[in-house]
Amino acid sequence: MSRVCSRRWEAYGYRDDFLRDKPLFADQVDAFLAFVGDSELVIHNAAFDVGFIDAELARLGAHYGRIGDRCSVLDTLAMARERYPGQRNSLDALCKRLGVDNSRRDLHGGLIDAQLLADVYLMMTSGQVALDLGFDGGSAAVTVTTAATVLTARPRVLRATPAECAAHTERLDAMDKKVGTCVWRKADEAAPPVNAAVTG
Repeated sequence: MSRVCSRRWEAYGYRDDFLRDKPLFADQVDAFLAFVGDSELVIHNAAFDVGFIDAELARLGAHYGRIGDRCSVLDTLAMARERYPGQRNSLDALCKRLGVDNSRRDLHGGLIDAQLLADVYLMMTSGQVALDLGFDGGSAAVTVTTAATVLTARPRVLRATPAECAAHTERLDAMDKKVGTCVWRKADEAAPPVNAAVTG
């Protein structure tokens, strides 16, 4: 292992003696490809990581193809640059901007970075930094975290308007065109009719 490569791994908290007996990519490739399946990979600075994955796949044979042949890749760095042009868009900078707690990230690490990126991605795509769920009986306290929402009072049920239902249907149609039948439609197909009798 070269000095440059060795220093790079040390940034992640790994040293040569730790890595020496670990399996090579070739030993894990089939399990890795089965794991990612045909899912969408959400990666920060995707071109960097995908370049390494594709290079390793190419070394193992043309039949493996490229990772983009198997699943789609969403680059959160590109998304952040579009949303926050001219600003720092590193994972740490996004955590700070979006209120995601990254205090446990003293070193780069696959698991912690994946957890932080999941929270950052949810914050960037949901557009929600606070919730007003229309509680009955005044202003009930709502605690918002990046992973879950804790309700301290019973929420009032609000039904979607016909215009909101139409907009939702349009959105699902667009998703179907992009990825095939989307999860929402699959859930609707699997669910029993609303007025179906339940027998036990």
